[in-house]
Amino acid sequence: MQRQRLRELGVITGQYAPGPLNAITDVAGVKVGHVTLIEGERTRTGATAILPHGGNLFQDKVPAGFAVLNGYGKFAGSTQIKELGEIEAPILLTNTLAVGRAIEAINRHVMAYPGNERVVSLNAVVGETNDARLNDIRAPRPDVEDMLAAIDAAQAGPVAEGAVGAGTGTVAFGLKGGIGTSSRLVAIGKEQYTLGILVQSNFGGHLRIDGRPFAVDASHDRDGSIVMIAATDAPLCARNLTRLAERCFGGLARTGAALSNGSGDYALAFSTAETVRRTPERRKGLHAYPDLSNDVISPLFEAMIEAAEEAILNSLTMATPMSGYNAASGKPSRIAALSLEALRKILSDKD
Repeated sequence: MQRQRLRELGVITGQYAPGPLNAITDVAGVKVGHVTLIEGERTRTGATAILPHGGNLFQDKVPAGFAVLNGYGKFAGSTQIKELGEIEAPILLTNTLAVGRAIEAINRHVMAYPGNERVVSLNAVVGETNDARLNDIRAPRPDVEDMLAAIDAAQAGPVAEGAVGAGTGTVAFGLKGGIGTSSRLVAIGKEQYTLGILVQSNFGGHLRIDGRPFAVDASHDRDGSIVMIAATDAPLCARNLTRLAERCFGGLARTGAALSNGSGDYALAFSTAETVRRTPERRKGLHAYPDLSNDVISPLFEAMIEAAEEAILNSLTMATPMSGYNAASGKPSRIAALSLEALRKILSDKD
């Protein structure tokens, strides 16, 4: 059966309308690129790149906020984001043992970008989850060239979901996880803002869809990780972007996540608004950055929770079954996909 997104199955999460693509790329300027590596019987991995805008990110930095719910994982570049409140390079998602290669790829990309000839330090941003249940994670893939290819492939428009890119070998709730995305439109005063999210799902818990439990024919998974990258065109300061990132965990909880000792739960949010972009001229001295006040941003928080929940569920409904190699046991493995037939039955019973 052809895989479908959550809304195509008739499940609407929340009250806010999605953007035209229901994807992070509904936020103007944001680009996403995947490299998917399915080779032989053991390679099931990849990389996903997210570019906040299509220009020189090192020169025209974007404000950002970072949040951790449970820190059993690696998120390169997080301390500088928390310290300075900005992103200056493409974001890469990949597997746990490939983080170093992703940093090298970002270094090479940024230093080769016209205008960066004298750059001698930069903050590469890399998130990871462990895909060793389906992938020979000890093998050096994706390599630096694969990572660069993901950055080069980044584009606007529809975003591929499921077992692609950094989600190629991931597992969520004992089912095939992967990449998922969603977006929301939010009116504040006379302005309409867009926010979007992309997730790499690889965590455990007791799955809930539309608030209803979904039984999985697998041993209960508790541990695992998720990385959530959120974007908005709303003019927000780094402090409120951190608060926006924290709301992603509300959507994570709604899906039934275990939030266990062995989970790595990370969220990063950035603003693409030109008025808050940290250009070279603005960084030279005193500059006033307009931003939405605390009193009016609650709708963005609520919409972020909705979008995060939907993106996670999209990662499951769009993923296909996969056979691979369990690096811990050294044996072949197979992970089933969420049954859309069973989901439809649950939804029809509810009606």
